[in-house]
Amino acid sequence: MSAGPETGSYAALFDASPTTTKLVTLGNLSRVGARPPLGQYVRLLWARRHFLWADARAKVASGTRQSLLGKAWLVLNPLIDGTVYYLVFGLLMKSSHGIDNFIGYLLIGVFLFQFTTQSINGGARSVQSGKNLIRAFTFPRAALPISVVLRNLLNLGPTLVTLAALIYFTAPAEEYTWRIALVPAALALQVMFTTGLALLVGRWAAALPDITNLIGMAMRVWLYASAVFFSFDNLIDDPVQRMWLEANPMFIVLDIVRDCVLYATTPDPMRWVWLGGWSVGLLVVGFVVFWRAEESYGR
Repeated sequence: MSAGPETGSYAALFDASPTTTKLVTLGNLSRVGARPPLGQYVRLLWARRHFLWADARAKVASGTRQSLLGKAWLVLNPLIDGTVYYLVFGLLMKSSHGIDNFIGYLLIGVFLFQFTTQSINGGARSVQSGKNLIRAFTFPRAALPISVVLRNLLNLGPTLVTLAALIYFTAPAEEYTWRIALVPAALALQVMFTTGLALLVGRWAAALPDITNLIGMAMRVWLYASAVFFSFDNLIDDPVQRMWLEANPMFIVLDIVRDCVLYATTPDPMRWVWLGGWSVGLLVVGFVVFWRAEESYGR
């Protein structure tokens, strides 16, 4: 049975019964690849949470399979970076002066900043590297950069265990207090704003792939602006400059974790307010910006 001109905007669809026919108007059909409303988009993404988690775990397992040392590189990479920074900034440039337990201070900065760096770099490439998947299947494209963040979050687990052991056993050894319980909250907020940034750069890099070449330079600038291997106390006296630098969300994360782990100090409540604002704001903005361009990613 074929539809003639008199059927206009109707299509005949048959079900299992040979004697039953359903008529569906084009108004009831949806365009393939169309951007769903924001609320529906969130629900679709949430419905695929188990797949995202399983996919991240599988890629973590396969990511280091071809190297001789395997998952040991998850710990060796930040350790090597930390050693280089210690030699350059701690011994040669003497930036460790005035910083108690500079080794612990440096390790926290390097280990935690690496998570954000890898997530943002991977998020920027996620849409381009997933082009074939986007064209073959219909799914919320935000799953691609979010999967990158989940993968790096899984990699962060053994890294944090190594970090805690190094801080405890290197001189001067630190005695952990109840404030260590505040660290997961700071890391959760770090994951939130990192996810927002991964979505933002994923959107920008999908529109202009050359941006991926600039992200590496931007991350290096951010590294220096976050006091990873030196203290602002020793370098900047202007209170206005200090205020702007210390509003940096990555600096706030490192400052909170260092206070809790190294110095047995309860972080300033305003630190939490600033970090919460950055985390929620960047996550919402990044998600909405990425969603608005949903239809463009498969072109």
